[in-house]
Amino acid sequence: MGNTDKFEMIANIYDTPERVQIAKVSSDAIRNYLVDAKSKQAIDFGCGTGLVGLNLIDEFKSILFLDTSANMINQIKQKVSDLQIQNADTLCFDFEADDLSNLRADYIFMAQVLLHIKDIEFVLARLFDVLNEGGHLLIVDFDKNEKVASDFVHNGFNQDELADRMTQIGYRGISSETFHTGSKIFMGQDASMFVLDARK
Repeated sequence: MGNTDKFEMIANIYDTPERVQIAKVSSDAIRNYLVDAKSKQAIDFGCGTGLVGLNLIDEFKSILFLDTSANMINQIKQKVSDLQIQNADTLCFDFEADDLSNLRADYIFMAQVLLHIKDIEFVLARLFDVLNEGGHLLIVDFDKNEKVASDFVHNGFNQDELADRMTQIGYRGISSETFHTGSKIFMGQDASMFVLDARK
């Protein structure tokens, strides 16, 4: 998946105060969209060191922390062990290549992950397959930002365009909103973040 090599190198220094803060506002935004989630299974897709998912661990019956970076997964494994969390599993998994047949979830959330993925439609379609009927995909990412220029990440997303692309895949009941604006939070630029909720 996108930029795995980079994340392998920074895993043990990833949890900066800025990232912890962004994870908190992101998990709060996701929490607002959860309905009767206590009996539901979730996947934290592209979980990194688990900053977002750990904030939501008590909201679900269980969370699977999934990432392509083995070093990131090792970080979250250590946290789960240190905190003695019982309802978490981890999986190092290349979502674009590995077999999905055993993966199922009622909720999948991904925070600042989509901007790293080259083939967005392909991954969103695979996530659709993993969701149980009636399940939700929750995306937290940056609004389109013309000041950001990078060969490695998308410069954010237009919410309406993203919703249209997801509708073509089969998602329904899509709603989204901008929920946070911050200084220098996206590649050194001031930026805003949105949360999008879509159902299968």
